[in-house]
Amino acid sequence: MKILVTGTAGFIGFHLAQRLLERGDEVVGLDNINNYYDVNLKYARLTKTGIQSENGQPIPPSAGQKNQYREIAYGEMMQSSSFADYRFIRLNLEDRENVLKLFNDEKFDKVCHLAAQAGVRYSLENPFTYIESNIVGFVNILEGCRHNGVKHLAYASSSSVYGNNTKMPLSTSDSVDHPISLYAASKKSNELMAHTYSHLFGIPTTGLRFFTVYGPWGRPDMALFMFAKAILEGKPIQVFNNGNMVRDFTYVDDIVEGVIRVIDSPPSKSENLTTSDNDHPDPSISPTAPYKVYNIGNSNPVKLLDFIDAIEKNTGNQAIKQMMPIQPGDVQMTFADVHDLVENLGYRPNTPIFDGVRNFVKWYRGYYG
Repeated sequence: MKILVTGTAGFIGFHLAQRLLERGDEVVGLDNINNYYDVNLKYARLTKTGIQSENGQPIPPSAGQKNQYREIAYGEMMQSSSFADYRFIRLNLEDRENVLKLFNDEKFDKVCHLAAQAGVRYSLENPFTYIESNIVGFVNILEGCRHNGVKHLAYASSSSVYGNNTKMPLSTSDSVDHPISLYAASKKSNELMAHTYSHLFGIPTTGLRFFTVYGPWGRPDMALFMFAKAILEGKPIQVFNNGNMVRDFTYVDDIVEGVIRVIDSPPSKSENLTTSDNDHPDPSISPTAPYKVYNIGNSNPVKLLDFIDAIEKNTGNQAIKQMMPIQPGDVQMTFADVHDLVENLGYRPNTPIFDGVRNFVKWYRGYYG
């Protein structure tokens, strides 16, 4: 298949592109390489997949700045030196003209849309960035799919859409009408927009509510990266909600396996719904559209303090903990009900937390010396 993967300079997109290429798909990667976090890490991911400029150096940053974390990005298609079937283009999602031109030129079979402005706390101070990337950018992706015969759009949603839901495990049949951050609201909006395009234009769409993903090449703004860095440097770590947090940490290889199974399995209309089902509809499926939403997580939540303990054991260092109150936009617990993904696609995450943390620490030490 010819697959567009957006966000291939990012954490999950980088891993996904490699797996698709290794199994023989043709991949076009897209990323704007904004500087929300260290761009050198993004360039290093691209270099790892053979995307470099002609002089052998990683793609340089663009000169123009749109605002603090949004670089203007218009690039030429670049060929990977490592994979014959991998090309990359640097492009902003909100650049409607060039996004639609890319779809028209390439005629993708399928699209996996992972690119987005990430982060809960950052959305408190920079709301317009989320509207531009996550809302405007997403409708551009939908329009590209609509006008070019894309057979399936899989896209990243987030466990953040559950807000302060207290019924555990969190299920895609639950209401998600009360997000507590603009980031979460933008992801819920994506699900609604996808359903609309599935209903009106028959585009199969699948949303993936990711639960806390971790592993090698992870993002510096996420807990594992920040904790491991501070613990290795003998610096204190901030432990929010006084450590009374629980997260459904999911190893990146398990996530990628689930994403690939989803890409390969476009949804159809849920025509077998009963009258009772229609009276109490499941928001993760639709009787009028080829639409589906899945949780994708480990379904084995871990206490934050146990997670920190795994980092301590794998680094050989003791953490200096600063207990802090919960932050605005944070939720106390995430726990994914992945029954649908197991039942429909045979998805079974199997990486123990200690092993996943060990793999990250090994990568971190190798990458940063």
